[in-house]
Amino acid sequence: MENEDYRAVVKATVLEEQTFIKLILSKPLRQLETPWTRITVRPVLVRSERVMQFSHFDGTKDVTSNFSAGEAGARLDEALAMPFGQAHVQSTSGDLQVLISRKGRALIKKMMPSRHEDAPVLSHDRTKDQPLPANTKDPFLRAARIVNKSGRMRAAMRGKFNQINEFLRIIDQVLGPDERAEPVRIADCGCGSAALTFGAYHYLNHIRNTPARVVGMDTNEELIGKCLALRDSLGWDGIEFRVSSIDGFVPDEPPDIVLSLHACDTATDEAIAQGIKWGSGVILAAPCCQHELHGQLRSEQLRAVLRHGILRERQADIVTDAFRALALRIMGYSTSVIEFVSPESTSKNLMIRAERGPAPGDTDCAREYTDLKDFWDVTPAIERMLGKGFEELLKTY
Repeated sequence: MENEDYRAVVKATVLEEQTFIKLILSKPLRQLETPWTRITVRPVLVRSERVMQFSHFDGTKDVTSNFSAGEAGARLDEALAMPFGQAHVQSTSGDLQVLISRKGRALIKKMMPSRHEDAPVLSHDRTKDQPLPANTKDPFLRAARIVNKSGRMRAAMRGKFNQINEFLRIIDQVLGPDERAEPVRIADCGCGSAALTFGAYHYLNHIRNTPARVVGMDTNEELIGKCLALRDSLGWDGIEFRVSSIDGFVPDEPPDIVLSLHACDTATDEAIAQGIKWGSGVILAAPCCQHELHGQLRSEQLRAVLRHGILRERQADIVTDAFRALALRIMGYSTSVIEFVSPESTSKNLMIRAERGPAPGDTDCAREYTDLKDFWDVTPAIERMLGKGFEELLKTY
């Protein structure tokens, strides 16, 4: 479909007053040509007049403006001319998703409604954009007891709800405009109760309309039993769970994305190591408790820090994650450590985000890794789990 054709379809859907709910433009293809990472458009009432509210987000702040019906069309043309890789129109009659490749090819999909309103809601008080909206009768949110039968958020589950949504934003970012012929394969290592895993499966398959198959593994048979029961109650056949250790798990096919979401201690290292060995394109690890280096840290220069238990614990967490991030870089992954959710939702709010990119053997990172290892006089678990291949790369600098 030509670019002007998809823009005309999107514009016509947005200007349909009886059904249009929201337009979301995201995933800029050429960052230098637009300062915005996301634009949303929705109808609101201002002093009894229906206007179009445009919200431009640059990664740090929102810039919001309202335009009358006579002005909205021109402003919409301006927004659609920007180089965004995805347009998602929500309406009461059904959703429209447009994915744009870097070469400008457009793929347009019509989907079932992702919102459950009978008519557009024109309240001027905006609710935060969420991949999984709040206060809806979403079947997953109800089954997971995040919302009640009427779709209202349970107060005790607000933090979990926010955590799931922020995680889904990251999934969106790493996938980008997806035009794969085959489903995205995801492996969740040490899945536990798998709330985020269920959320990812639901969002990709049923809301974003990106086919995905998911497998979760854990050594806790009781938790796996509960996951299977929840899966069966939802009738989802593309997600499975197995009782298995991480290093003992053999996937049917190498996963595209490996998750390790609050797996305890060195289970995070196991997941990272297995993701690298499987050649996964993306590894997302949110560490939990990290005990391995806690008793090993020694430093005369930092004795004043290490004598206090809580400071030693936090220092060990930082050092452990630094080793993990460096190991991923050395093994050929572009890696960052981010705060993926507010501390109000969970204190374990850091995520190691790695995407396969550069060739293995970054000499600067190998030097940093070795220097850090010598400074603390430790051998991290990630090094032992990656084995001889990793040890050889450390010698290259």
